[in-house]
Amino acid sequence: MLQQTQTSRVITPWTKFVEAFSTPTSCADAPLSEVLRLWGGLGYHRRAKALHDAAIMIRDEFDGAVPNAVADLRRLPGVGEYTANAVASFAFGECVAVVDTNVGRVLARAVANRTLSVRDARVVANELLPRSNAAAFNQALLDLGAQFCTSTPRCDPCPMARVCRWHVEGGPDPAPRSAGVSRPQSKFQGSDRQARGRVLAALRERPHSVRHLLACVDDVDVRRGTTLIAGLIADGLVEQRGQLVRLSGDVQPARPARGT
Repeated sequence: MLQQTQTSRVITPWTKFVEAFSTPTSCADAPLSEVLRLWGGLGYHRRAKALHDAAIMIRDEFDGAVPNAVADLRRLPGVGEYTANAVASFAFGECVAVVDTNVGRVLARAVANRTLSVRDARVVANELLPRSNAAAFNQALLDLGAQFCTSTPRCDPCPMARVCRWHVEGGPDPAPRSAGVSRPQSKFQGSDRQARGRVLAALRERPHSVRHLLACVDDVDVRRGTTLIAGLIADGLVEQRGQLVRLSGDVQPARPARGT
């Protein structure tokens, strides 16, 4: 849920989610439609399907327990290097470096005073990693990047200011273009993401005809709207049964609103 989404937006959906699915197996046993309903408001719905697919893999291949090894975590759908390392470090105490855009800024400014590629940032982070309390060290770097070493840095109150190479030595800011782990988000207003979200919001309520769903995105032309719905079907998020489209795995009775 936290991938490309602010923590403040995640707290409420996450709380409802863990109340509904207290274990990976309970999530795996539920239809995808229930996961998508609880995902409402978060966007990037392919993440919800990846999470559901990961829960199924955990149930079927790992006896219902989240694996602690990075290699096993990387096998889970939707899990990349950053997420795998973060889970291994914070949940299981594994001695692995956690590098995101926030950490990349800290490393580029405070440690190297030069622009770092993603690979360079990972090398530097691993070289700095202590043999004990790696999770606390990783969290400290994340917090520094989020609270002080932001895109517009707050150097005066920063606890690293005395030893920060960029602060001491000066020069051009090395943080931009460093360790670009997270890609900038595209504009939401008028985007396909927004239109897909409207379609899914309608389907959370009940199944609908394609005609009704196109009316939900009446600010896009019919060809684009039809392509968006086809894309949701191809992604496995929705399915069409006869004249009606519904969330994948939806077990609710097909009772569309009148005229749909």
